[in-house]
Amino acid sequence: MSSVAPTPTRSRDGTAASLLNDEERARIRAKSAQFAPPTAAMPDGRRDLVGLSREELTDIMVEIGEKPFRTKQLWHWIYHQGATDFSRMSSIARPLQEKLAERFVVGRPGVVTEQTSQDSTRKFLFRFRDGQEAETVYIPDRQEDRGAVCISSQVGCTLSCTFCHTGTQALVRNLGAAEIVGQFMAARDSYGEWPSPKGDTPRLLSTIVLMGMGEPLYNYDNVAKAMRIIMDGEGIGLSRRRITLSTSGVVPMMDQCGAELGINLAVSLHAVRDDLRDEIVPLNRKYPIKEIIAACRRYPAASNARRITFEYIMLRGINDSEADARELVRLISGIPAKVNLIPFNPWPGSSYRPSTREQLEKFANIVMDAGFASPIRMPRGRDILAACGQLRTESQRLRRVARPDDGTDAAQ
Repeated sequence: MSSVAPTPTRSRDGTAASLLNDEERARIRAKSAQFAPPTAAMPDGRRDLVGLSREELTDIMVEIGEKPFRTKQLWHWIYHQGATDFSRMSSIARPLQEKLAERFVVGRPGVVTEQTSQDSTRKFLFRFRDGQEAETVYIPDRQEDRGAVCISSQVGCTLSCTFCHTGTQALVRNLGAAEIVGQFMAARDSYGEWPSPKGDTPRLLSTIVLMGMGEPLYNYDNVAKAMRIIMDGEGIGLSRRRITLSTSGVVPMMDQCGAELGINLAVSLHAVRDDLRDEIVPLNRKYPIKEIIAACRRYPAASNARRITFEYIMLRGINDSEADARELVRLISGIPAKVNLIPFNPWPGSSYRPSTREQLEKFANIVMDAGFASPIRMPRGRDILAACGQLRTESQRLRRVARPDDGTDAAQ
């Protein structure tokens, strides 16, 4: 994707902000379309109802001769009760249950493996209908009966960040809305958390972090559709305040995410100089630090109550000096923010080393003294390769080749 000239616009505080224009967003979407997920149709022709918007579900009901109010019933059973079998939907008459079962399914990704770490972190390897796979992690809180579900948005990743194991796996394809929602629903199946807790009722799976495999903003439309389903108050009903999207800095889509979804934002910064970030986060060559920080300043959901999180992986002798800490403070000055310091989690073949505990604390103290919360994130699930930067699958993108007999393309 080549860059285009920015179009000046106005940020929420009235200052001129250099936003990339609609054409650039269209180019991102066009690139994303090359990695589109498969259709929701089963081999036998039935269609998955998970991942459909309310409007789409209503249209389908009308198509089969049913009244629009059926949408509300189905939505309740699918997303509030967690039902996958139409015969369990007791408010729907048996003839309609049978009619629905003939035409539709309420799907889940297949669980290939489910591993639980010594620290109770649980990692799922999910397989989707086309055989591709992605990993999802549930990270329980150490003190309370709640925790975060770390969801993947792509199979593989296109960013090639050098410290990240996922970055060694080429992008295979985007995940569809059903596959993104399905990860959370399947994790709930594992913990038996149905029906969806209402109001102030405690939730075991209490938050979502889009920090798994892939760059969520390079699959924005599917991610946004999935999050709208999850936030719908008549179903799963998870508040936007309990959803955090992590990006390496896809600036034009950061603006769109803030305007349309208003969920929490985390930025994988990891360096304070463009020359270093160009090397370890190659996306920086397209969207450099200055543009990313400007996008954070205008992010509409940012406030003292909902701070932007800057994620910073600590690499020994590379980005962990006291000078780096002081420059980080300068960069984020004036932004409602906190900094998550992440000890590097080793993975097979990596040459990086984690910062020493002493250096971690020096760095954290400089940031905290400047008035920013700066927790050192304790690694979770390392023994099952479930920690930050360790997710990876063996899925590969199918390559298109020409058949020698008829000149058409075939998957290989």
